[in-house]
Amino acid sequence: MRGASPDLVRRALAERDPLPGTAGFAGELDGRLVRDVLGRQPLFSERADPARWSFDHRDLDDPVAVPAGRARGTAGEAAGDDERVWSLPDPPAATDRDAALDRVRDAVFESVRSVDDDGLAVAFSGGVDSAVVAAGVPDVPCYVAGFEGSHDVAAAHEAAAAMDRDLTVVELTHEALERAVPEIVAALGRTNPMDVQIVLPLYLLAERVAADGYDRLAVGQGADELFGGYAKVQKAPDDPRVEADTVRGAAREMILTLPDQLERDLLVLRAAGVDPVAPLLHDRVVSAALPLPGELLVDGDRRKVALREAASGVLPESVAEADKKAVQYGTYASRELDRLARQAGFKRRMENHVQQYVESLVE
Repeated sequence: MRGASPDLVRRALAERDPLPGTAGFAGELDGRLVRDVLGRQPLFSERADPARWSFDHRDLDDPVAVPAGRARGTAGEAAGDDERVWSLPDPPAATDRDAALDRVRDAVFESVRSVDDDGLAVAFSGGVDSAVVAAGVPDVPCYVAGFEGSHDVAAAHEAAAAMDRDLTVVELTHEALERAVPEIVAALGRTNPMDVQIVLPLYLLAERVAADGYDRLAVGQGADELFGGYAKVQKAPDDPRVEADTVRGAAREMILTLPDQLERDLLVLRAAGVDPVAPLLHDRVVSAALPLPGELLVDGDRRKVALREAASGVLPESVAEADKKAVQYGTYASRELDRLARQAGFKRRMENHVQQYVESLVE
């Protein structure tokens, strides 16, 4: 069992407690494979023989992921059957603004300050998410990846200076992208270009971190989903990318996408040689975020209101309020992968031209 003790998971199963005080878990327990409600640890079993399982799909011939919040039988008539054992809580919206903010502040900083800094580095983009994580481990080195002139590199330099932190820049190159793509595809088992673009800078940053002697990487994953960081949440219900008719409902939709995203990110980071540490995805932070009303998620053009308010007493204002681009755009990974595809003859007029290029690199 990864991420929690067997006794704690047994208790969570018996009580149907989806948030029992962990940062996620998965593994085998009493003849079943179990994965926490947000899928913070990936878990796979062999399609024809669920008793064969692994945390890495590459160890299996025909792997099938255990869905988040499920228990999968490994033997007998229940072999291969998935039972939902945990569901994400859906509490009513908090009505006391100050109490809700206090709860977020306490949960966030207890989580980031509880991180063991042994062998740890921080993935630092200069946004509030990674800056909050970095603030919890003040003696840990910070790293940012990006092409020369990219938004993330500039933002990380500014934030590191404001926080008086050392920063290592991992400069991305076309050669690095071409080398990394087949390795990422092998780790993921998929060639979806959006997934590849998202994890390219993370993978190359993690490789550098591992080469520098660190084996754990602290990341800000989960903050955008939990605290309303997406433009499509801000624009709800007018954005066709969400079904919800409220900001709060749209944020919940994003939280429910976490299992697939976290599986992707964790597999890639481990393939690069580090274990991820995501303190903003601890159960205490999730529990504090779920009741937030819409106005503490988005207020006009300001997203992640509660997280920024929580950070305001700890981070410089310029960092707490900094805008952030999605990693594939802020690092130029998406733009430059598209450029490489076109240079290789995969023009934009061709259907799925970037995916065709990615697939050509792994043939």
